[in-house]
Amino acid sequence: MTLRKGEKTTISIQEHMAIDVCPGPIQPIKQISDYFPRYPRGFPPVAPPALSRAGSLHSSSSQKSEGPPPEQARHEEDQDPTLGTLDFSLLYDQENNALHCTINKAKGLKPMDHNGLSDPYVKVHLLPGASKANKLRTKTLRNTLNPVWSETLTYYGITDEDMVRKTLRISVCDEDKFRHNEFIGETRIPLKKLKPNQTKNFSNCLEKQLPVRSYFSLISAMRSISFMQASVQSQNDDKSLEERGRIMISLKYSSQKCGLIVGIIRCAHLAAMDANGFSDPYVKTYLKPDENKKSKHKTAVKKKTLNPEFNEEFFYEIKYADLTKKTLEVTVWDYDIGKSNDFIGGVSLGINANGERLKHWFDCLKNKDKKIERWHTLTNELPGSVFSD
Repeated sequence: MTLRKGEKTTISIQEHMAIDVCPGPIQPIKQISDYFPRYPRGFPPVAPPALSRAGSLHSSSSQKSEGPPPEQARHEEDQDPTLGTLDFSLLYDQENNALHCTINKAKGLKPMDHNGLSDPYVKVHLLPGASKANKLRTKTLRNTLNPVWSETLTYYGITDEDMVRKTLRISVCDEDKFRHNEFIGETRIPLKKLKPNQTKNFSNCLEKQLPVRSYFSLISAMRSISFMQASVQSQNDDKSLEERGRIMISLKYSSQKCGLIVGIIRCAHLAAMDANGFSDPYVKTYLKPDENKKSKHKTAVKKKTLNPEFNEEFFYEIKYADLTKKTLEVTVWDYDIGKSNDFIGGVSLGINANGERLKHWFDCLKNKDKKIERWHTLTNELPGSVFSD
């Protein structure tokens, strides 16, 4: 192409958009259309070997992506050993209706903080029915991936029925001061695996929280529910069995003092009555009939707890022969400032009671000068009691 004197070189828009801007003199390059050749219809382009770098990368990545299905991959990820392992032991004390969970140590926990470490602690729940009422936790250990707690967490008021149908969930978490605590991993132990009064040691790999995995798991869960419903129906228990909680009471008739000694030891898994998810419980006792209302005794108030420990005793001066005519009524209340106290639950012991409540009363009458301790379920209805404080 020849140019006349004084005529400037013209550059097409395609060439202008494809100017090479590398250092040095600016030179026009081929038109962009040269890099996208047109092919006749019906003949799709085949990438030549020289331009197959990106294609080879694409094909290799597609080959690598071929693997197990998503569910299987997710399951393998859930069992990732990098979450760490947890060493602990469990003991069911059948005589005292207590489950002791000893959290020993963890190894190789997943780092959750920016410094490559974690601030781990352990919390345990009883399932079904996980709530603040049955949550226990260890202390927090700072800046470690191999914490050693050596702490024992104890659930009181555990029955043989609980050991058959409940599962213990043990979770390891990372504590953060300025944001929500982070979940590291968990392990679950069906309590039916434990034998009474025998310590069993565990060293389990932590897993992520998993849903019900299969049809057989669903069938097993349905059978457990059916068993629970049948047992509840056969025993004619109150519908709020788990919601109201349990109380440990001791009875002793003292021949020397000529009176009945009632001990309020502790409560477990009480119903939450306050907006913060807790209660401020205290216990009242009456020995009825009580025409003059002089038999009322009251424990101290325990603040913000669903598992209070009282360890208080009350004395009722009464002849031994008159105990067969009396009924001991025990009620648990939630203390509120500026309004009426809330009724949590109650239980009555005496000649007109039934089941364990009647047996406890008879055992007290049969064994003078011997303290008899029993756990009792709190119900939401107590015949003959006064539901106001």
